[in-house]
Amino acid sequence: MATADELHVGKHFPNRPQFSGFMKPCRFEAEVQNLEVYGEIPQDIDGTFYRVMPDPQLPPFFENDPWFNGDGNISAFRIKNGSVSFQQRYVQTEKFTREREAQRSLIGVLQKTTLFGKYRNKFTDAVEFKVRSTANTNVVYFNGQLLALKEDSPPYALDPQTLETKGLHTFDGQLPSLTFTAHPKFDPDTGEMICFGYEAKGDGTPDVCYYTVSPKGEFTQVVWLVAPVVAMIHDFAVTENWVLFPLIPQLCDIERMKKGGEHWEWSPSTPFYIGVIPRYGAKASDVKWFSYQNSFPGHTANAYENADGQITFDLGLSNTNVFYWWPDSEGNAPEPSQIHSQLTRFVFDPKSNDLNLLRPQVLQNGNTEFYRIDDRFATKPHKHCFFDLMDPTLGTDFQAIGPVMGGGYPPYNALAHYDISTDETAVYFPGKQHFVQEPVFIPRAGSTEEGDGYVMALVNNYATLFSELHLLDARDFGKALAVILLPLRLRPGLHGNWVDSRDMEGC
Repeated sequence: MATADELHVGKHFPNRPQFSGFMKPCRFEAEVQNLEVYGEIPQDIDGTFYRVMPDPQLPPFFENDPWFNGDGNISAFRIKNGSVSFQQRYVQTEKFTREREAQRSLIGVLQKTTLFGKYRNKFTDAVEFKVRSTANTNVVYFNGQLLALKEDSPPYALDPQTLETKGLHTFDGQLPSLTFTAHPKFDPDTGEMICFGYEAKGDGTPDVCYYTVSPKGEFTQVVWLVAPVVAMIHDFAVTENWVLFPLIPQLCDIERMKKGGEHWEWSPSTPFYIGVIPRYGAKASDVKWFSYQNSFPGHTANAYENADGQITFDLGLSNTNVFYWWPDSEGNAPEPSQIHSQLTRFVFDPKSNDLNLLRPQVLQNGNTEFYRIDDRFATKPHKHCFFDLMDPTLGTDFQAIGPVMGGGYPPYNALAHYDISTDETAVYFPGKQHFVQEPVFIPRAGSTEEGDGYVMALVNNYATLFSELHLLDARDFGKALAVILLPLRLRPGLHGNWVDSRDMEGC
């Protein structure tokens, strides 16, 4: 017979940092019209900011479950005529619907099993899933569909207006791989979507599948590659003629997973690889795996080709394991406060036979991440970059925030605008008890100048334990144009994107 402790497993969230304070799961679907606005929202802003957060609807069985193993919960902030409305709905994945029907994640108390087990480890599940996605990492708009993404599975399609889940999206059966990137790229001139999947033939496989999709949703090319190691490839980059795949030295071992271990384990002996193939007409034998010393590549900002044919590639880079919750085989992991990621630039010849990358240039010395550019200049030379910054000297009241912060990815207390051409950084500090999430860039209506527009980000207010949207003018970055208050707390999310209303006409 089950003990009292066993009967209560899965009935409340664990007393862990990733489930407490501001990180306490929100677990609601809601709609709020006419959010409070302090300041003025320019009339030319007309569109929707979509974002997604991992938000478990039910307590996990595994007490130390990673915070981003939660169910995908989509937020939509619709802005028009200076007003903002808010809408939020869960993605109705197979996991979500089956667990909601069971009304708990625990289905076999005596066996201590769950419907859905450890992060990306199907061997810890109590039942078999056709698709194991939580759809919680990114949300993009393409060809009339809102796509909720997680890199271990195909996308889920949602209605852009109602956020109603339509179902798994395989592009009418064209999707060649079992997986789909959480960071597809979009060519601003052609409207083409450039994508890939890693572990593309299943868990523990070294296969990478690269593919391109026309604006009408037709697959135009498919190329299968084999990576030198089975590593995480969270983000990638595209130039006019090349595609770059940065491999994070978090490695998968299928035998470790079968024993109930983690999908990922940091490998301090594995170099940082960048796989490079031609963007068009490539075949498997064309790939080159350039390498640099063991490092953790973060999110990419952009890549482009120089006049001499060399590639410039800007991304975040850390010399230590940013995903500290997945340590190395000896259990070693950095203290979160010691993790330092910097905006870094590699310049190399994609046609070179020397596959050893030279030491990159650090563009901006701050501890930064979540890099965004003016997407109209993707694949082209850029000079403006917007990102999250952690600067302890700005005056954040860490003592007050500490008890209610909870645990997640390393926190950031400011937004930054870096002008590469002048090497100048403008900083927006939202307040002593605030942390920021990923920014998005909104072009100014009628302007074609790079970086001319607005920056928006969700902000955690730890004094009120509510969330806020802060809107900045990129030309006057030090102060907010508007602060939009939410009557609720949104768990820190991963990624989101701005979609102009004109791009959704007819939906």
